[in-house]
Amino acid sequence: MGKTAASYQKLRGGYYTPKAIADFLAKWAIQSPTSRILEPSCGDGALLVSALQRMVDLGSSINSANELIHGVEIDPIEAQTAIQRLTSLVDLPNYPNIHVGDFFSYCQTHLINHKTFDAVIGNPPFIRYQNFPEEHRAIAFHLMHNAGLRPNRLTNAWVPFLVAATQLLSSHGRLAMVIPAELLQVKYTAELRRFLSDAYNHITLITFKKLVFEGIQQEIVLLLGERNGSKSTGIRTIELEDANDLHAYDHDALIDSPLKEMDHTTEKWTMYFLEKEEIHLLRKLREHPGLTRAGHVLDVDVGVVTGLNEFFVLTAQQVEDLNLSAYTRPLVGRSGHLQGTIFQEADWRTNAENQLPSFLLDAPDQPFEQLPEQLKSYIARGEANGANLGFKCRIRNRWYIVPSVWNPDAFMLRQIHSYPKIVLNQAAATSTDTIHRVRLRNGIPAPMIAAAFLNSLTFAFAEIIGRSYGGGVLELEPNEAEMLPIPLQGAERLDIQYLDTLLRKNDIESVLNITDRVLLAGGLGLGGQDIQLLRSIWKKLRNRRTNRKHR
Repeated sequence: MGKTAASYQKLRGGYYTPKAIADFLAKWAIQSPTSRILEPSCGDGALLVSALQRMVDLGSSINSANELIHGVEIDPIEAQTAIQRLTSLVDLPNYPNIHVGDFFSYCQTHLINHKTFDAVIGNPPFIRYQNFPEEHRAIAFHLMHNAGLRPNRLTNAWVPFLVAATQLLSSHGRLAMVIPAELLQVKYTAELRRFLSDAYNHITLITFKKLVFEGIQQEIVLLLGERNGSKSTGIRTIELEDANDLHAYDHDALIDSPLKEMDHTTEKWTMYFLEKEEIHLLRKLREHPGLTRAGHVLDVDVGVVTGLNEFFVLTAQQVEDLNLSAYTRPLVGRSGHLQGTIFQEADWRTNAENQLPSFLLDAPDQPFEQLPEQLKSYIARGEANGANLGFKCRIRNRWYIVPSVWNPDAFMLRQIHSYPKIVLNQAAATSTDTIHRVRLRNGIPAPMIAAAFLNSLTFAFAEIIGRSYGGGVLELEPNEAEMLPIPLQGAERLDIQYLDTLLRKNDIESVLNITDRVLLAGGLGLGGQDIQLLRSIWKKLRNRRTNRKHR
């Protein structure tokens, strides 16, 4: 296997298409015994076999189907496996329509010759941008530019696969692909979502409560795009338990599912797992004049990036044993170490007494020779263990000096299990980069902001604005956190100490009953039905991600 093919294989193992998915994609996308079919990354041929069987079911002879089904595969070993699988089904010595090479070059040639396909089915390699071969990236990005998109070097390879496959589809064609669930929710696919909204009349998204690829935390979605020549557009979502449930969904069942109006912007498609009434409410409230964008009242920044927490983050016992108390500062190491919505010095001391990582090494910025003996000893031991060799340590002038160490006004959870929150920092502590650090802006008191953050509307928008992965954790990056809407009017009437007490008892329902009444009903003037709908939106989206589990 060549270096390029190896790059494509690096993150592809384990993503071979289960038969239930392959059969479903072929059955939905292929509607005629004369359809021209393309699999742009055919691997070992699983999808091509399903396509061949589908064509025969529609009345095509095996030999005719053989002429209509095309595959592209960059790895010659995989391509040969696919050829052997297909030739075992057709009465031919070889299978002529598998092209061994780069799909983007293949696409470019077909577009120049105005050749299109009636059905494109695929499971493109989920290659991260770091492993995207440069010679293929250049052609892929050229195709994306021609489609009006603006990729950057952080664009993962499956994105141009999807764009190029769409460009090869006929005006009444269908596309059916296995795509990472990143499509629904991450910022770098925002432009792609708009492109797909414009490229297809109807889009169907099928997701699964259980992770369908054994041993891999990657959540996937089946993307079904239909071009039918009409002006009507819409999107539907279907959530199944696992891939085995696909047999219950044929074309007619999909047609019977209701369509929702597509928003032809960069809006995240997580929204479409909601009902029409819920979507309409969120879109209406997004523009409510009584809401304040979080970035207007606070700056959200990442926590301290040490380069190696095992060396720089210490327990109380380690600090005592190493005699380093004069060269450390208080730290919060993990989100779970923040109880309630106020982090007091007593909370930090409890964490430290429980031997949780609660100290950050904060050495003076001096040459090694001038450091106290206990520090020199610890640093030397770190070097002996290779602590100085990691990239983020290696690029520093003095590897043992952690940059950007400052104490925030408050903390914000970066990775969220149940609900987001802002936690006031009354312990003069800083945090690792598993927790965001918050500075206040424009003179709004910190207790007001922390209290106002705890409401059903902000929680619901956090599920839409953030992103979740296979493990069910919601993640908010700083720029996403600053986009969250906060209802501040009336927040001065909330008792942050009482809310903190309720949160420490894990009684979020009582908290929301109080804050929703004061902020949403009193401050925004929302009716009880809308408030209850916001609460149910948050719970629905939260439960959807937290219930993700392996089969």
